[in-house]
Amino acid sequence: MNNDKESKKYDCSRGCTVERLETGELDCRYRQGCCKLEVYDWLPGVKQEQYKDYFEVRFKNTRKAIYVNVSGQSIKTGDMVIVEAANGHDLGIVTLEGPVVARQMKCKRVNPETFEFKKIYRKAKLFDIEKWQEAIAREHETMIRARQIAAELELEMKIGDVEFQGDGTKAIFYYIADGRVDFRQLIKVFAEEFRIRIEMKQIGARQEAGLIGGLGVCGRELCCSNYISGFQSITTSAARCQDLSLNPQKLAGQCGKLKCCLNYETAVYMDAQSRIPKVYNPLEFEDGLAYLMKTDILKETMYFSYDQSSFANLYALSAQEVWDIIRMNRNGVKPESLKHEDEPVAPEFVTAVGDDAINRFDEARKRKKKRKPAGRQGGNSGQGDGAVRKFTRPAQDGEAKASGSAENRETGKRHNDLRGGRGGNGRPDGRRNNWKSRQGERQADSGEHPRHGNAGGRARHTDKPADKE
Repeated sequence: MNNDKESKKYDCSRGCTVERLETGELDCRYRQGCCKLEVYDWLPGVKQEQYKDYFEVRFKNTRKAIYVNVSGQSIKTGDMVIVEAANGHDLGIVTLEGPVVARQMKCKRVNPETFEFKKIYRKAKLFDIEKWQEAIAREHETMIRARQIAAELELEMKIGDVEFQGDGTKAIFYYIADGRVDFRQLIKVFAEEFRIRIEMKQIGARQEAGLIGGLGVCGRELCCSNYISGFQSITTSAARCQDLSLNPQKLAGQCGKLKCCLNYETAVYMDAQSRIPKVYNPLEFEDGLAYLMKTDILKETMYFSYDQSSFANLYALSAQEVWDIIRMNRNGVKPESLKHEDEPVAPEFVTAVGDDAINRFDEARKRKKKRKPAGRQGGNSGQGDGAVRKFTRPAQDGEAKASGSAENRETGKRHNDLRGGRGGNGRPDGRRNNWKSRQGERQADSGEHPRHGNAGGRARHTDKPADKE
């Protein structure tokens, strides 16, 4: 079983599986849903006489066309057919038949009465499939060599992909370039190097992303590689009308251009904005001016506040109510108030500012609270636990100052361990080299009460000496 799975190859660019059977024959089958720009046939088995000979045939990547069957053979979806080409013939896979082909003609604006369809010659034989697979095997090597040649010629272009024709006599080179490129010399070198006919086809960045494929930020397959075949111009006005942040990193897709999905909801937002008034001046009420702070476009709700610099108290008004208030202000009439019995409401939407911060998933670090240095009363010597006593009212003149005792003599030395074992000057040993601290020691010995809240040990001078016991 493992050998069988390894022998089967999936060619998603063409939408088929290739397997080498035990007999040596090559089995190539159509794999529905694998290729890009797949069209679902919602009318299977339904026949329509008018379009019975028209079939959609697809090739590599997004190249497909509608052909008419002139072989007289019975052809159905999934068959590999030999079709007409500009030079020689090509091999493709039938992906649609029946009335759905008529819908595809209408989408592409193809008139079956006047349009010249290319022909389906016959069904592909084993010899045709073998030759087709040999040509496909040369594509990757040819692309690498073509890029080297373009670099040697110093051409400002990039070879994005190479597609060989079914008979192996022609190849289409898809290239990307910002400006015009003179590749006349390049074609001559390619023809001599690969011995095939050369066709150069320029594609854009969006087409290149569609050829490569991938997943978008939404988690789904890229729209350009899934179903978009015609690319429309996209501008930043589509983002502005949707009230999106004009951040190039968020608005750009994998191709480096603006995302195609910006155009999906633009019409809905423009229709809603046509019913929302443009408020250039604040609304006038009897109790003050109300300023526009935020607008919910899809809900057609506008949020006003009396404080232009705050989003705390917001009052919601519908677009129709704002229209009525604007008409009243023009006529010189001011409504009573924007404040009702209901409390102010907050918008249901939140801002996306900060979502792209690289540390938004990190755990918040707990900030250590810094202890505020506080003054201490005399007698509170330095302790290792950092306990600090509160000061009482400073002694007034004529009052007994019992603080001039032995406890108060230690006031000038109380800097030890203000912050958990550290001195008042921030040194571990508690030493002081501040002249104010030394002055506090001398005045503490004299029995004077220290000044309230002075951590430097400075004593309070009084006119009369303190009473002594």
